[in-house]
Amino acid sequence: MSEARTMEFNFDGLVGPTHNYAGLAHGNLASQHNRHLLSHPRQAALQGLDKMKFLADLGVPQAVLPPQARPDVATLRRLGFGGSDAAAVERAAREAPHLLAACYSASSMWAANAATISPSADAADGRLHITPANLASHLHRSLETPATAAVLRAIFPGPLFAHHDPLPAAPETTDEGAANHSRLARAMGEPGIEIFTFGTDAAAAARAGRLAPRQSRGASEAIARLHQLAMGRTFLVRQHPEAIDAGVFHNDVIAVGHRDVLLYHEKAFADSDAFIESVRRAFATLTGADLMSICIPEAVLPLPDAVRSYFFNSQLVTLPDDTPAFIAPTECREIPTAAAAIDVLRERMPGMQVHYLNVRESMRNGGGPACLRLRIVLTPEQQAAMHPGVRLTDELYARLRAWIERHYRASLSPGDLADPQLLVESTAALADLRALGLPTA
Repeated sequence: MSEARTMEFNFDGLVGPTHNYAGLAHGNLASQHNRHLLSHPRQAALQGLDKMKFLADLGVPQAVLPPQARPDVATLRRLGFGGSDAAAVERAAREAPHLLAACYSASSMWAANAATISPSADAADGRLHITPANLASHLHRSLETPATAAVLRAIFPGPLFAHHDPLPAAPETTDEGAANHSRLARAMGEPGIEIFTFGTDAAAAARAGRLAPRQSRGASEAIARLHQLAMGRTFLVRQHPEAIDAGVFHNDVIAVGHRDVLLYHEKAFADSDAFIESVRRAFATLTGADLMSICIPEAVLPLPDAVRSYFFNSQLVTLPDDTPAFIAPTECREIPTAAAAIDVLRERMPGMQVHYLNVRESMRNGGGPACLRLRIVLTPEQQAAMHPGVRLTDELYARLRAWIERHYRASLSPGDLADPQLLVESTAALADLRALGLPTA
C-alpha cells in the first residue's frame, strides 16, 4: 500500500494474557452479566489479532498497541501489600480480591479509551494532538493512563506530534477518551468537524438516573482547547439520559462517525434534531458537501438490543477503492433487530460491504470491534515518523500469533488471579513482546 497520502490508521489494543471477567465496570452490562465466568485469554487475543489482520487485508491501515504489564504490582504496593511480588499478590487475594482484580485487569485492550486524537488538519498549529484519557471513573481503568501516555510518546516522537498530559482526575474532568469523540471530514487530509459527547456537567452532576455517566463536559471542553480546535468546527453534545440508563456507557455504543457519515440511534443525543441540523450546516459550510446522517429509530433497534448487539460499535471504514465497509460483531447477524438495522444501513449506503467478525471474548467483557481500536489520521510525514514496529504486516501478524500461542493460557478462572505463577507467566510474556520490537511501558 502506498503511504503517499494522509490515511486513517486503526490502532488496535492487543488483548493481554490476564484477560478475565471480573465485572469491574459498573454500567457496562455485558461486563457485569458475565462477572466471574471462565475467560479464554488465548482465544480473546487471537480473535483481536485476526480482526486486525482482516482489516489490513482489506487495505485498511492497521497498527498494534501492546498490552500493559499486569498485575500492576506497583499499585498493589501503593495499596499496602508488601513483600515479594508473589507475596503481595497472595495477600491481596486473601484480603482484597477486588483490588487484585483491578490490578490484573487487561482493560487496556479497549484502545478506544486510550486517548483523544485530533489530526493536524484540525489543529491551529498544524500538529497531531494526543491527550491520554485519565479514565478516572474506575480504578482498574485509571491504572492504564501512565503506561498509555508513555507508549503513545514512544510511537509518535518528535515535533510533528503534540503530547498533552492527562486531565486532572476529578469529577469535573473525567475523561474516557475517543469512545466519546467522532470526526467528520470529506477526506482524511482535509479539515474536519470534531464532536465531543459528554454525559454530565456541573449543572447535571446529581442526575437521578439509574447509571452514572462517565464523560464530563469539562473534559471535552479542555481537550478542545488543548488541541487548538476551531470553535465553529467543534461540537459538544450531551448523551441522551435514556441511553446512559440502558447501558450506553460510551457514545461509541450508540453512534459512529466516519468521513461524511454520521450513524446514530434515535436516542443517542439529547436535543438530537437541533444538534444534527447544526452539524449538517457546519459540514456543508466547511466542505461544500452534504453530510449523510443516518438515524436508526428505536422502533427498528430498541436500546437494549443496540447495547446487546453493539451494532453502533461496529467499525465503519473506507476501502482503498473509496467504497465503505461495515465491520460488525457476529452478534449483529444473530439478533434480528440488529440485522434489520444493517438492512437500513445498506439501503442508505448502496455498495457498502458488510463483514461479521467474531470478537466474542471481548464482547462478553463489554467491548465490540470499535472498542478495540483507536483511530488516528496520519499525514505521510507523520507515518514516516511513527515507530516502525507497530504497523501490522504479515510478518508481525505471524510473530504475534506465535507469541500468543506460546504465552497465553487457554482459560482463566477468577481464582487463578491468586496464583503467583500467573504473575510469572505474564511478566515473561511482556518481556518476550519487547523482543519483537513493540514499544512497551
